[in-house]
Amino acid sequence: MKPLVVKLGGSTAGKAEMQHWIDALASSTFPLVIVPGGGPFADQVRLAQKRFGISDDAAHAMAILSMDQFGMMLAERHDRLRLARTVGEIGDVLVAERIPVWLPSTMTIDAADVERSWNVTSDSLSAWLAEKLGAKALLLIKQTDEYLHCASLSALADAAIVDPLLDKMLAPDIDLYIAGPQTLDALKLPLATIPGHPIMRCSIVEDMGAQ
Repeated sequence: MKPLVVKLGGSTAGKAEMQHWIDALASSTFPLVIVPGGGPFADQVRLAQKRFGISDDAAHAMAILSMDQFGMMLAERHDRLRLARTVGEIGDVLVAERIPVWLPSTMTIDAADVERSWNVTSDSLSAWLAEKLGAKALLLIKQTDEYLHCASLSALADAAIVDPLLDKMLAPDIDLYIAGPQTLDALKLPLATIPGHPIMRCSIVEDMGAQ
């Protein structure tokens, strides 16, 4: 069974929702992989770039390292979570019936198919990993419920709820789900199904509007 890829947004850092989501994901009865956001660590990279004139290439690498930092923090929050840097390590953790927390720097800092800009966030990198793992679904956990007002992936990008390259990076055979605080409040544990709301791809919405 292919794992669900779950991006846990860095905006949950330092909030009660972070631990609640960790506990919920750790209770999962199906395999999943957690991708950490950058959160306050990425915010510091943005500030440093403005202050010191850091190039986009360097800021890109530093932002990915900020995801590593948040991932290390997450992995300490539950005994079932284990750090993993490669597809092989992710597989080993899953075989041990633990939950991998992916540290993306090893695989992505120099990846030729990852744009080196702020247009790429942990959203797009989660989609990138999902394709590498052959996953069938991607769940993005956000610190907002505004996604409920968006009918498609393109609308989510327009509202800056997801990054502008997610639609390009998300393989067409991977289903997308988004969850927020309302989802967390309604969760029943142990987690047996994908939480959140399924999101239409923009092409599907456009085809429906043309009929």
